[in-house]
Amino acid sequence: MGTVTLGVSIAVPEPYGSLLQERRASFGDPAAHGIPTHVTLLPPTEAEAAALPAIEAHLTTIATGGRPFPMRLSGTGTFRPLSPVVYVQVVEGASACSWLQKRIRDASGPLVRELLFPYHPHVTVAHGISEAAMDRAYAELADYEASWTCGSFALYEQGADGVWRKINEFPFGAGGGSPAVPAQSGSSVDATSLHG
Repeated sequence: MGTVTLGVSIAVPEPYGSLLQERRASFGDPAAHGIPTHVTLLPPTEAEAAALPAIEAHLTTIATGGRPFPMRLSGTGTFRPLSPVVYVQVVEGASACSWLQKRIRDASGPLVRELLFPYHPHVTVAHGISEAAMDRAYAELADYEASWTCGSFALYEQGADGVWRKINEFPFGAGGGSPAVPAQSGSSVDATSLHG
């Protein structure tokens, strides 16, 4: 069956996801339209296609043990000069993302891997483009704000065309294993603001 390139992430919901994807494209990032707007939990990872059922079972177990949690994005950051990336910061929900990514890469599971850099949840809005374009992304999204209740994460596969497509979504169960604060009942998505 061969190998597949997989990733696990939390999708940034609408209307925020499309808006940030369009902004990423407007900065000249050629990868923008092939990558849904997201917070990475597992970076691109090669796996045997035959292992997919075991991988999905592993992710189901993790999701069942977690619970929804608030996510909030605010302002920009950058990994430059270490890595040519500008991102929108995760200012609420980061600890829950860290909890999830550790369990996804757990040594007892099928997705064990080392990270090149320490885990830092973020939403990429520019990657590998000119310094001037990255400076523009950093400045134009400096006042960006978005928030929602995260209720799931998803498994994606990268196609031969470079586009990432969702294979399956894993909603959180009532297991309560996550240290994340439970979502407030009746909470609504806050308005987003974009200046520039």
